[in-house]
Amino acid sequence: MSPWRERIQLARAQALRDGAATEGARVLVDRLWPRGISKADLALDLWEKDAAPSGELRRWFGHDPARWEEFVRRYRDELAARPEAVEELLTLCRKGPVTLIFAARDEAHNNAVVLRDWLAERLAQEEERE
Repeated sequence: MSPWRERIQLARAQALRDGAATEGARVLVDRLWPRGISKADLALDLWEKDAAPSGELRRWFGHDPARWEEFVRRYRDELAARPEAVEELLTLCRKGPVTLIFAARDEAHNNAVVLRDWLAERLAQEEERE
């Protein structure tokens, strides 16, 4: 496992509301604010809406695990097409631990999982070039 991947944690917004601990910068990576969660509950460092899947892709996926592989492919294509959307996230990751916060109930099939892996890959590629 990449050391970068280990530095990028994931946390469900509802778990944070219930007092779950996180490490490093806290970044909400959903386009929509999580239902039933106050801004104080999350104590965010950043809300990176532009790094979230497009509304069209989010609606198509609908958190259907049967669409997971295609969702991953399409979302990664969106991320590659919008490098500016993740530049601030990459900068935060270079500085220290980051927790990506998401609202989905399914902790294995959501955009934060894809984004964590995508960020870790980009950081590892940078490291290889140095």
